[in-house]
Amino acid sequence: MILVPYVPTPYEVIKVMLEMAEVKPGELVFDLGCGDGRVLITAVKEFGANAVGIELRRDLVEKCLKNVLAEGLEDRILIIEGDFFKVNISPADVVTLYLLTSVNEKLRPKLERELKRGARVVSHDFEVMGWKPIAVKDVNDGYRNHKVYLYKV
Repeated sequence: MILVPYVPTPYEVIKVMLEMAEVKPGELVFDLGCGDGRVLITAVKEFGANAVGIELRRDLVEKCLKNVLAEGLEDRILIIEGDFFKVNISPADVVTLYLLTSVNEKLRPKLERELKRGARVVSHDFEVMGWKPIAVKDVNDGYRNHKVYLYKV
């Protein structure tokens, strides 16, 4: 089990992540370490996707569920409380990450093993070492610059 500090992704960055991944209606987006659910909610409301969030911290799971219910999206978003290393992610069309480079490195074999051909992985600020991104974009949220990395399996 690996704990990563919770830092919410700014909305401007989420939008660029999902646009870069070319999320389409009906696709399934997985957010590994979904925090308060903002990536999931944006994927469903603005891109027509369905979504699965995996979160280890109980307090964040509760916050995420509350936000999903407030938006009336419980039929389109599944929240799993647990360790994303132990959850099957093979149904994903798109996987979003805001983890540390060291965690992405440990996660890479799982992504390679479980994701279907053509699945997209989009990472906020931290690269997946050993993979060559097909696109990298700089995003300024008004406070700081962020980098978004897009990979295709």
